[in-house]
Amino acid sequence: MLLPISATLCFVAVAAEGQTQPTSTAPALHLGDALDLARANYPAVKAALQDQVAADRGVDVAKTAFLPQINLLYQINRSTVNNVTGLLLPQSVVPSISGPVLPESGRSAWNSAAGAVVSWQPFDLGARGARVEAARQAADGAAAQARLTEIEVLDTTANAYLNVVAASRLVAAADANVERLRTLANAVHVLVDNKLRAGVEGEQADAALGLARSARLNAVRNLDNQRATLARLLGRSLDDGDFSATELLGEVPAFPPDIAADVKDHPAAIGEQARVRQQAAELRAITRSYGPEVALVAGASARGSGKTALGDYPGGSAGTGLDTTNWAAGVQVTFALGNLPAVRAKAAAQRATVAAEGFRYQQTLATLTERLAQARANLATARAMAQLTPASLSAARAAQEQQRARFISGLATLTDVTTAAAALAQAEAEDAIARINVWRALADLAAAQGDMRPFRQLVAER
Repeated sequence: MLLPISATLCFVAVAAEGQTQPTSTAPALHLGDALDLARANYPAVKAALQDQVAADRGVDVAKTAFLPQINLLYQINRSTVNNVTGLLLPQSVVPSISGPVLPESGRSAWNSAAGAVVSWQPFDLGARGARVEAARQAADGAAAQARLTEIEVLDTTANAYLNVVAASRLVAAADANVERLRTLANAVHVLVDNKLRAGVEGEQADAALGLARSARLNAVRNLDNQRATLARLLGRSLDDGDFSATELLGEVPAFPPDIAADVKDHPAAIGEQARVRQQAAELRAITRSYGPEVALVAGASARGSGKTALGDYPGGSAGTGLDTTNWAAGVQVTFALGNLPAVRAKAAAQRATVAAEGFRYQQTLATLTERLAQARANLATARAMAQLTPASLSAARAAQEQQRARFISGLATLTDVTTAAAALAQAEAEDAIARINVWRALADLAAAQGDMRPFRQLVAER
């Protein structure tokens, strides 16, 4: 039986104790450093923060509806001065003119005008306040989304970092395995040359060495792929940094299991609840928009005309100066009576939107509850596995040593040795996976609870 090196690719293997790890001249990149870099550099985090800023400014925009409206105007023109009696309904085609009707037509003169109008709505039925509340809820939702984006990026970065650690140790294990099988193949060929072993065993040893070399190439390719993923998350090149991360493979860390146990406190739930409240505020704004609008209006104006009240035309620049002033102040009440059908239709559509967001909120809570339960189960399983694998690894090492000794003494075949070596490689892989999976489960649990700070604190303590 040949050494089934390919089987070890299903696991993340580490070199046996005492085997040499590949050295690197670049400084080690620790998990805490990777989390800080991702938080500072990843575009999704930056975009979410800018969305939050934009939403905050949206509240300021909504509040401006309570401010008076001030409009200034100045114009100068030359036009005909004749006028006609009659009325025009409000429209935007024929320009407004004023003054007495003159018998002649076609003469022109300068005209000028300037004015200011101030309009302020001191109260309404609550429509503007509802729009401000909707903007506030949008800002709260954007803040929750920014937190959620950061949590997801940190969780993804933690897993990507652990993938690089695993792939790095797989390369180290592959190197060590190639060296062991090269030594074994040399020893077997010596025995074959001295007629102490059958020639087929030499071929078996060479085949096992070839498979080990192929496995190493796959391990290197996997490491390069994982490093590329991590580099994307960190926003920088990884060069040839050290990813042995021995500080993560020691004693299994403890972790409080019930931090942020209420899924309603998760940023995803907070953000969805803010969207429910935002749509409800929009509904209030729509329903309260139908009613009379009361505005205090004041205006002042001045005009100039190149034609006098007696019908004379002074000529020259007459009319370009402002020589007649007026002012006015009052209360204006408007009521768009015909808007009722449109308001009712908009309100009906908005009620459906509010209901839809309510159902999405319920779905979010259910999803978060499921994710939290799964994360706790995964952590419990990872802890249990981490406690079991050391004993299995110790037994596999002892068995491999015994089979190698039996082979040297002629009591075991090469198949026995390679089978024991495969079992040892698998035990090493399971032990490494168990410890790495504890950290994965810790990161995923922190993300499921909506707070990565406890996980980052554990990393900092290492």
